[in-house]
Amino acid sequence: MIQLRNTPGRHTAGRTLLITALLAAAAVVPAAAAAPQAPAAPATVRSTASAPAYQQVAHFYGAYIDAAGTEGGGTLTTALRAFYLTPALRSQLRTWEARNHADGVLRAQNSPLAFKVTPGDSGAGHTWSKVRLTWSGGKHPTYTYLTVQSDLRTGKISGIR
Repeated sequence: MIQLRNTPGRHTAGRTLLITALLAAAAVVPAAAAAPQAPAAPATVRSTASAPAYQQVAHFYGAYIDAAGTEGGGTLTTALRAFYLTPALRSQLRTWEARNHADGVLRAQNSPLAFKVTPGDSGAGHTWSKVRLTWSGGKHPTYTYLTVQSDLRTGKISGIR
């Protein structure tokens, strides 16, 4: 279980800047790979796709909520969607958003205060995670719950309900 909280008044730009830098580096790597290079010793490669799916979901929601909650974060949220979501899901979200006039990833018009991701069942090449979004604090916080489907082969998020 992964749980993060956005502290009111505290700027979460650090994580947003890190994600932006990682996405920018990912765009530069293919160009650098095409240039001739001297042979090098084999390197160990780590892929985030090998991380448990619920961690991928937590990484996505953490970065997405940070970006959506900042002014001018639209470019970053689009890049995050391109990196973490399947093309089919991105298409479904555009349709849902046009119909509901809200963010399809969060299923809301604003950003939550906190979120929590819990792993779920797996089967038929997919796994499901439960995402709890916290909308208010105090003694009686308000929550919404999403079920997020991930493709085990690619690690990409392929469904949000």
